[in-house]
Amino acid sequence: MRVVIQRVSKASVKIEDNIKSKIGKGMLILLGIEAADTHDDIDWLCGKISRLRIFDDENGIMNLAITDIKGEIIIVSQFTLHASTKKGNRPSYIRAAAPDIAIPLYEDFIKTLKDQSSVEIKTGEFGAMMDVELVNNGPVTIMIDSKNRE
Repeated sequence: MRVVIQRVSKASVKIEDNIKSKIGKGMLILLGIEAADTHDDIDWLCGKISRLRIFDDENGIMNLAITDIKGEIIIVSQFTLHASTKKGNRPSYIRAAAPDIAIPLYEDFIKTLKDQSSVEIKTGEFGAMMDVELVNNGPVTIMIDSKNRE
């Protein structure tokens, strides 16, 4: 399971020109699920995200977690995070989980992160064509892969 986390001043997700979700200060999380992912990946990753200190304290030091600032989170599924570009010029998505595996894991990820962080979680729509807009604050962008924990 891979995530790209962006610290945002604001973010929104549109589907067919209709705003599905929007947040103020918080995190935009792009979530890629691969076929080998399990609930262990979800638990580890959600714990890491909920404790990730990427927000400024009163001294301008990244020392606060999402829970400390009472921020918001948007989670957007993005299978392209598992693109392989080793051969040729057209990415392969063979490691990305099929919807019958990915959708339940995506839903569990949302629930687990909400339970662990106690912050408002908003989402895109799994499998939909979405327009994602954000103001990356900092900019701060963090990538985490649950298969690379060391």
